[in-house]
Amino acid sequence: LTGAGGSSVLTPLLVLLYGMPALPAVGTDLVAALVMKPVGGLVHLHHRTVRMDIVGWLALGSVPGAVLGVGILSLAGGSASPLLLPLLGAALLATAVAMLARPRLRAAAERRGREWTRRSGSTGDVSRRQVRRTLTLSVGLCGGVLVGLTSVGSGSLMVVGITMCYPELSMAELVGTDLVAAVPMVGAAALGHLVTGGVHFGVAGVLLIGAIPGTFLGARLSSRTDGRLARGALIAVLAATGVKLIGVV
Repeated sequence: LTGAGGSSVLTPLLVLLYGMPALPAVGTDLVAALVMKPVGGLVHLHHRTVRMDIVGWLALGSVPGAVLGVGILSLAGGSASPLLLPLLGAALLATAVAMLARPRLRAAAERRGREWTRRSGSTGDVSRRQVRRTLTLSVGLCGGVLVGLTSVGSGSLMVVGITMCYPELSMAELVGTDLVAAVPMVGAAALGHLVTGGVHFGVAGVLLIGAIPGTFLGARLSSRTDGRLARGALIAVLAATGVKLIGVV
């Protein structure tokens, strides 16, 4: 529905409610997300709300970034576990702040886009403006590293980055582009965790029993609505969970 919340919610639930260690929780969630993301992405592709030119440049950065994130965890070994929960909490807080600030950031980016159009005298289709390759690749790289480390970031943080690069996109295009771009990124991160053995397939399978129809329903709704109510509730949950994981409460 919002382009965010899958990993941001599922990974903390696995840790806090089911007592799963952080490392396998991240890997298990990524494997589940690898199945969920294409479901939502296919719906948006059907509704033609995906910018594939942007997806390609995001993937060029996000795939090696995800491999790098998993590699950092692998090299850190057991010493990574005590640091992973605070890192995950910080990522959740950053996600909540990003979702809260996204409307204002989008409005500011749109104003800059209109000013650019006025100064350049462009009269073409603004929604198909040339891809900003370096910025897009950088957003993908940063998002990929974060996803490889924590499984968080493929949703709202990436959407915020895409918003800043492409303020002219509609909300449906933002969500659709983010969902499709997340597939190769999450796939690379999930493969890395599979290689390192940090995945519980039984848990991932049970998650998907509910997640696949939920993702399909949310994607259909997001192609027709802005998901404002769901986004507000998600922000509150992410902020509270982030604070809990950091250990403030």
